[in-house]
Amino acid sequence: MVKMFYREYGKRFLDLLGAALILAVTLPLFLLISILLFIQNRGNVFFYQRRPGYQEKPFYIIKFKTMTDKRDAEGNLLPDMDRITMMGGWIRKLSLDELPQLINVLKGDMSLIGPRPLLFKYIPLYSEEQRRRHEVKPGITGWAQVNGRNAISWEEKFALDLFYVENISFALDLKIVWLTIIKIIKREGINQSDARPMQPFEGTN
Repeated sequence: MVKMFYREYGKRFLDLLGAALILAVTLPLFLLISILLFIQNRGNVFFYQRRPGYQEKPFYIIKFKTMTDKRDAEGNLLPDMDRITMMGGWIRKLSLDELPQLINVLKGDMSLIGPRPLLFKYIPLYSEEQRRRHEVKPGITGWAQVNGRNAISWEEKFALDLFYVENISFALDLKIVWLTIIKIIKREGINQSDARPMQPFEGTN
C-alpha cells in the first residue's frame, strides 16, 4: 500500500519539489552556461530530441547543446565524439548537459529517477519484457546509471531498468540519488567517454 501510494502520488510530488529546488540552486550556473552556449552556438543553447516516454508516448528531451551539426560529404552527421565542442566537453565532464531535463521533470515528461529515455528506433528491437521499461516515466538518472551505465551490456541495463519498474520505492529512489551524487563527485560512469562510448542497441540475441 505504501509503495503504491509513493508510486502514484509521492514520486510526482518529490519530482516537482526536487526539480524546483535544484533549478533554484543552480539558476546562476544555468544562466551562465546558457549565455556561453548562446555565444558559441550562435543562438542555439538547447538540443531537442524526440524520445519515447511513459507508455511510449513521445516527448522532446531538452539538453544543453554540446555538439555541432557538422556532416560528412554525404550529409550524414559525423560521430558524436567528432562534434563535441571544447565547451561542450567540459559541460559533459561536469555532468551539466542534463541540467535542462529538470524542465522536462517539471512539465511531467520525465521523473528525476527512472529508466533513461532512449530512441524510438530501438522500440522494435526490444523484447516484450524489455518494453516494460516504459511502464514508468523516464528519468534523469536511474538504477542502471548507478550500476555501470556504459560498462555493462544493453541486456544488463534493461534488466536493471525492469528491476526498478518492479521495485519502485522511496528507499530505492533515495539510494539512487545518493549513488548518483557520489558518481558525479567522482566523475565516474555518468557520461559517455572515449574509453567507454555508448554503442547502439542492435537487439537481444
